[in-house]
Amino acid sequence: MPATQAVQYESLEKYRRNVGKAQIADLMAKITGANVDLVSYDEVARRIKTRQQIEMGTQMVPLDKIVGSVGRYRDFTRTFLPRPGVNPERWARVDAVMHSLEGYPPIEVYKVGDVYFVRDGNHRVSVARANGLTHIEAYVTEIPTEVPLQMEDFERDQWIIKIERSEFLKETGLDEIRPEHGIEFTEPGRYQILLRHIQVHQYLRNLDLERAGSEHRLSWDEAVASWYDNIYLPVVDAIHRHKLLESFPNRTEADLYLWIAFHREQLARQYELAPLSPDAAVSTFAEFHSERPFELAVRTLKFGLRKALGDLDKPLGMSDAEFSESRARHAAGERTLFEAESEAQSGKPDNDNVDDIQPDADVGVSDAETLQMTA
Repeated sequence: MPATQAVQYESLEKYRRNVGKAQIADLMAKITGANVDLVSYDEVARRIKTRQQIEMGTQMVPLDKIVGSVGRYRDFTRTFLPRPGVNPERWARVDAVMHSLEGYPPIEVYKVGDVYFVRDGNHRVSVARANGLTHIEAYVTEIPTEVPLQMEDFERDQWIIKIERSEFLKETGLDEIRPEHGIEFTEPGRYQILLRHIQVHQYLRNLDLERAGSEHRLSWDEAVASWYDNIYLPVVDAIHRHKLLESFPNRTEADLYLWIAFHREQLARQYELAPLSPDAAVSTFAEFHSERPFELAVRTLKFGLRKALGDLDKPLGMSDAEFSESRARHAAGERTLFEAESEAQSGKPDNDNVDDIQPDADVGVSDAETLQMTA
C-alpha cells in the first residue's frame, strides 16, 4: 500500500474511533444529565453585551481551554470529539496534513475571560486533541467583559448565572446598599425573578404610602433596601431557625427563598390565605420538601397518609391559629405577591393573570419536588 494511502487509511480509522468515543460520551450524558456540548459563542456574546474587540495576534492556546465555537458547536463534543455528522474525509485530510511536513495555518479564536471559542478551525482543534497535543497556534481576538469567566464557569451553566448576577447587581446596586447580602443562586434564570419581586415590593409600598396620604414615594434604592430588610432577610432568618439548609446541602439561601416564595403563593391560592409569615412559610415548606432521599420519602409518605385520611383542611406544619389569622387577612383583602404583580402589570386587580406569572416562578426544583408542590 502506498505511503499516502496508508496515512489516509490510518486517519480514517482514527476518525471512526473518535466518533465512537463521542457517541459513548453523548450516551453517558443522557444517562447522567451531564452537558458534553460545546458552548455557542453567539449565546455568550449576546449575554455579555459587548461589541469591543482587541486583536492579540498569534499565540499558543491551551486546547483544554477551548470551550465553544462560533458556528459548529453541535458538530463536536466539549472535548472536540467528532460527532457522526462531521465529514470523515475532511477530518482525515486535516489529520494527514498534521503528520506531513506541510503543517496547517493557525486557527482563529475569540478569547472571553479565561476561555476560547473557535472562530475558524474546529477540525484542526479536533484533530490536535485526537493526537494528544496540549496547545495549538491561534490568532486570538479578545472580547473584553466585566464578568471574569473561568473554565469552571462552563460546567452546569455557571457562566450564565455569573452574567445574570452581574446584571442584577448593576440593576439593583445591592452590593453598595447591603454589601453583606450574600445572594447567590445555583440555577440560571433566578435573578430576573428576584428583580420582579423588588419591583412588586416597590409598587405595593408606594400604594400603601398613597393610601396613608403621604407624598413620599420609595425611590428604587429605597425599594431595594426595603425589600431586602423586610421581605428577603426575614425569610432567610427563618430558614436558619428551621435549619432548612441541612435538607438542601447543595442549595443556597437565595435558592430556598424563591422556592418558599412560590410555595407560599401556592398555599395562598389553594387555601384562600393571605401571605404566610416567614416562619409559617418555612415550616409548611419543610413538611414536604428535601433533597435528601430518605427525608423526601418520609414526607411523601406522611402527605399520602394525610390525604388518604382526608386531613388536608389546612397545610401541614401550620397551626390552627396561624391558619385562621391568614384566612381572615385574605378575606380583608390582603394580596399575595402574584396578585400584586398581576395588578401592577395590568393596572387593576385581576387574579386571573396569576397563571401567566407562574411558569417563571417554578424555580427549578427537582421533578420529585415539583410533584409534591402540585399535589
